[in-house]
Amino acid sequence: MADKSDLLEIKRCIEGCIGERVQLKSNKGRKKTVIREGIIENTYPNIFTVRFENEYEMTRRVSYSYIDVLTNAIELVVCSDNRRIHVS
Repeated sequence: MADKSDLLEIKRCIEGCIGERVQLKSNKGRKKTVIREGIIENTYPNIFTVRFENEYEMTRRVSYSYIDVLTNAIELVVCSDNRRIHVS
């Protein structure tokens, strides 16, 4: 069972990756997954934001909660060193 220390560990890992490019795999339900690359912009007490850019030079910011990482609703992989952010 997950506890508060797991959430703090996830938050610390994500705070250490601010400004780095990450690959984000999100589960959209009904066997649908979306894989995108973006940059972690900022962290807040309950959420973090990721900036995505597409081929039309449009910027989109999406926020995720640390619970999403804990429950495997999303999966983050840091592109520079292929490090996966998750709770072991």
